[in-house]
Amino acid sequence: MARLYDLMLLVDSTAPEERQLALLDEVESMVSSGGTVTSKHDWGTRKITFEIDHRPEAAYHLYQFEGDNPLLERLNHSLRIMDGVLRFRIIRQRSGSPPVPPGPEPVRAARSEEPDGRVAARAAADAAPDLAEAPE
Repeated sequence: MARLYDLMLLVDSTAPEERQLALLDEVESMVSSGGTVTSKHDWGTRKITFEIDHRPEAAYHLYQFEGDNPLLERLNHSLRIMDGVLRFRIIRQRSGSPPVPPGPEPVRAARSEEPDGRVAARAAADAAPDLAEAPE
């Protein structure tokens, strides 16, 4: 009985583009050889929480596929030793799971706000002329 799985793949973004495409084609053909790819999503290059092999960014790719245990074993084995794959995770989906979102929201720049919220006071102080230089 084939079940639905998500494969989250973090690919080395510093690798040449043709190598990345070859790696993704190889993963897709592995999945297709023992299962069915139902959807694939390219979430782009994003900063990762912690560096992996001294790389601060990775290209995120999500595959949804239907397959069985022998396919999962082959994927686990192959992805562990494949050059260019920084991390991967295979997750079994329950029936009735919500559809995959198109991709994470872009990360917003952090506001440079002091912990106690004194942004407005600081801006006002910076805008005011310096009293030490005022003529008497």
